[in-house]
Amino acid sequence: MKKLVSLLLLLAMLLSLGSVAVAEDAPVYDGSEVTIIFYHTMDAAKRELLDSYIAEFNTLYPNIHIVHSQIGGYDDVRDQIAKEIPEGIQPNIAYCYPDHVALYNLAKAVQTLDAYIDSEAQVTRADGTTETFGLTAEQKADFIEGYYNEGKQFGDGLMYALPFSKSTEVLYYNKTFFDANNLTVPTTWDEMEQLFEQIVAIDPMSIPLGYDSESNWFITMCEQLKIPYTSATAPHILFDNDDCKAFVKRFRDWYQNGYVTTQTLHGGYTSGLFVSTSEIKSYMSIGSSAGATHQRPAKENGEYPFEVGIATIPQADLNNKKVISQGPSLCILKDTNPQEVAASWLFVKFMTTNVAFQAEFSMNSGYVPVIKSVTNNEVYANFIESANGGDYIAALSTKVCLEQADAYYTSPAFNGSSTARSQVGALLTKCFNVADTEDVDAKINEAFADTIAECEYAIGW
Repeated sequence: MKKLVSLLLLLAMLLSLGSVAVAEDAPVYDGSEVTIIFYHTMDAAKRELLDSYIAEFNTLYPNIHIVHSQIGGYDDVRDQIAKEIPEGIQPNIAYCYPDHVALYNLAKAVQTLDAYIDSEAQVTRADGTTETFGLTAEQKADFIEGYYNEGKQFGDGLMYALPFSKSTEVLYYNKTFFDANNLTVPTTWDEMEQLFEQIVAIDPMSIPLGYDSESNWFITMCEQLKIPYTSATAPHILFDNDDCKAFVKRFRDWYQNGYVTTQTLHGGYTSGLFVSTSEIKSYMSIGSSAGATHQRPAKENGEYPFEVGIATIPQADLNNKKVISQGPSLCILKDTNPQEVAASWLFVKFMTTNVAFQAEFSMNSGYVPVIKSVTNNEVYANFIESANGGDYIAALSTKVCLEQADAYYTSPAFNGSSTARSQVGALLTKCFNVADTEDVDAKINEAFADTIAECEYAIGW
């Protein structure tokens, strides 16, 4: 499928060479009647919320008709748009991840947003009031920096997307167990290693830590240790180095000692091990902040068997805190009608800077709002105030995410970056399975070589 998608986009790129390029300036919306198509992955509850805010948007701009569709999951959105670009029938707005944008840009299909963001022109609403067409200085500053910067991770410094809603990784831990045994929540990986030994001494049957995403773990360690991972410009693949092999070997030792498992190795989300009441369980789990309710055990006789605590994931260096940023952004696809692009921009701006929408969507979805001023919203402030490790665990997860906002990072994006991501996750799993009876260093070197070859092959396409 990936090869077919790339071929379709390359065809679109070749066809575009003979056409008139769409101007990169930002014509202001003039009130024209336009229909804007928006592809996303929202379930019924989120679509209902979206519809209520579209109605609010239409009181300001009644001639902008938003038609939105759920197109399966994120990869389904990507594949659908990749098929539509060569035919020129792509949507106006879409949920996206950075690698999706890089793929669409094989055909130069994504509208850069810099001119729209920086526009100081005024646009008139239906009620006669005006607003700045671009983002004001206050609106720009309101975005959580790590989320905002994801839109320009493509090697040319230009902005291709705005953040819509985000998640990250957090450390879930059994607070009841920790308190009962006077254990300290680890802030570094060195502290984590010491904690493993303490937990196993207390409960020899346990696997102290479950880490859901092998890919996230590998990429995050590169960021925390300041080790090259990938680059948006060639050469793209940079992680074939001794420093990467060293942390992979260390974590492999942890796995072989029974200290840690991952989603692939466990055969399912490690939250299942964390909430388990069976003999084999974990006392910590690193997973998505948006999945907090899955990290909460089921009630027994009306009570939770233990209280969940949530903290920032451990760091390699507390002076260089790094936590991954994930979740959908919004990109605008190019169109020959500049008024459709202008109207699309107004709607993207509305959804990403509207405090009430960001607050409600966060509470509804479990994702983190992308603007800081949401914390000034009374309803949202009360939501965060309710945070605890039981009934309001989603609020606790979001609270931790907001507190660690300065640590968020995003990886460079290019055509093939998604392959690099999946391959380093598979690499970690492969290395973990190297037995003590084998030549560990040689096997790790071999696994790295195979992974580099797979990544380079993908980029060649």
